[in-house]
Amino acid sequence: MSDLSRDELLDVYRQMRTIRDFEDKLFELVTAGKLPGFLHLCAGQEAIAVAVCSHLGDRDTVASTHRGHGHCIAKGVDIRGMMAELFGRATGTCKGKGGSMHIADLDKGMLGANGIVAAGIPLSTGAALTAQVKKTGGVAVCFFGDGATNQGQFHEALNLASVWKLPAVYVVENNGYGEASPMEFVTPVTDLACRATSYAMRSDIADGMDFFDVHEKAAEAIEHARSGNGPTLLECKTYRFYGHYVGDPLTYRTKEEADDWKQNRDPLDIYEKKVVEAGHADPADLRKIDEEVAAEIDAAVNEAEEAPLPEPDALLADVYV
Repeated sequence: MSDLSRDELLDVYRQMRTIRDFEDKLFELVTAGKLPGFLHLCAGQEAIAVAVCSHLGDRDTVASTHRGHGHCIAKGVDIRGMMAELFGRATGTCKGKGGSMHIADLDKGMLGANGIVAAGIPLSTGAALTAQVKKTGGVAVCFFGDGATNQGQFHEALNLASVWKLPAVYVVENNGYGEASPMEFVTPVTDLACRATSYAMRSDIADGMDFFDVHEKAAEAIEHARSGNGPTLLECKTYRFYGHYVGDPLTYRTKEEADDWKQNRDPLDIYEKKVVEAGHADPADLRKIDEEVAAEIDAAVNEAEEAPLPEPDALLADVYV
């Protein structure tokens, strides 16, 4: 199944559960009118973030998307700071100025979520170049959606990364929809990984709902990059359980389709079944984690609600002018 120890397997479940509960709590807060702004939730895609980031350390960097909470959590960003950021509080990860789509924590190697489609791709390519020039041994990982592969910066960045053999891994979270557009309406290929061929780049395809499949293929891609052999385009086939944003009327997909994915392809259910059947964990162990995570998220919400708002004189602090 995996070379992970029992404790590591339980930690993987804890991270995936934290991402799921964090997103579910945000949905609850927004629909109750307690949290402002647009939110793009990643429930359903937890296995990808956790599987990829489980191979990364402090010297490695991650660039994210507008749907980036899971990547932040998997890279070790504190959920209390994230929750405070979402509430616009001074104690937030970006002091209340970034909000959902711009959470960053450079101390954790999280270069930031990004509200511009595909904008993280050249940013991560630059981080890979930095790692190569400074010989840090670091790898730069960029997460992005299927729609981003139709943007010019995707092609420009992959071309340059391949020419220079940069230590980069480009992770496509292909959830089948670019906002409300089914992928087949705007993209002529079924497997986005095939686009790596144009740049003589290594590629792979993983089941994004299966932690272990992503974990194995991400390990190969990251080792390939860390060894100086150049980048990989890793496509993870997945599905988002919520709409493009909270409040999305979801007129472009059927309830039956969504229910089928949730009931039969939930990454947490798949993970639990595998680790329990293999004898690596008991259901009671996982239920205990569920309770602990729920309490941690409730505490983060309470702390965020009580935290102070930024002072007016902080408006231009940490801002390039």
